[in-house]
Amino acid sequence: METINSIISMIPVMDISLSELKIFNIRLIDIEDFIELIARFGLNLIVCLVIVRVLYYNATRRKDYLFTYILISTTVFLLCFLLESVKLELGFALGLFAVFGIIRYRTTTIPIKEMTYLFIIIGLSVINALSNKKVSYAELLFTNMAIIAIVWGLERIWLLKNETRKTIIFEKIDLIRPENYKLLLDDLKERTGLIINRAEVGKINFLRDTAEVKIYYFNGTEIHEEDEFTYDQEMI
Repeated sequence: METINSIISMIPVMDISLSELKIFNIRLIDIEDFIELIARFGLNLIVCLVIVRVLYYNATRRKDYLFTYILISTTVFLLCFLLESVKLELGFALGLFAVFGIIRYRTTTIPIKEMTYLFIIIGLSVINALSNKKVSYAELLFTNMAIIAIVWGLERIWLLKNETRKTIIFEKIDLIRPENYKLLLDDLKERTGLIINRAEVGKINFLRDTAEVKIYYFNGTEIHEEDEFTYDQEMI
């Protein structure tokens, strides 16, 4: 018994709290900062899902950008939040916009609406991550809710007629000529049964006498914009 007591007495007493533990001079956990990270990340993720999944996806039904927006929002938020101590703040935030503005996903052309949603997602992530103690949580919550409300108003109230796009392979090569644009629209309307708003000719294959034609139409409406016909010169 005395031997056991002597062994126990040799073991140092752990009087260091969990928040004071360090590994390679880095604290194992900072309770206050960790809770703040979880709270801000949860707010940013919820706002991102509302904008992307509820508003954007229900209006466009495009799953490719749904994947992109959520991952970009998460990455930008964590990047800004964890590097906040570097004190780059505004310059760092503007640098992110510049980088994405230059890259523009060089493999494809992003429509202006998708670019706008990308800007919103990045902007909200930067705001939620870099807002300091001078910005109250009420102000931060109001900012997020205001953007959601504006996007919802534009998508559901003012822009009820959502334009949808489809790409089809068209074999009547003679109808792609600019002077036959009206005949092209009439033929596409008859064959697809859609109320087509406008059409654009893309890649042309003269060997097979086919062309890629993008048709734009409004779901459930009969309102047409001014007819517009364009050729993509890089794809001819």
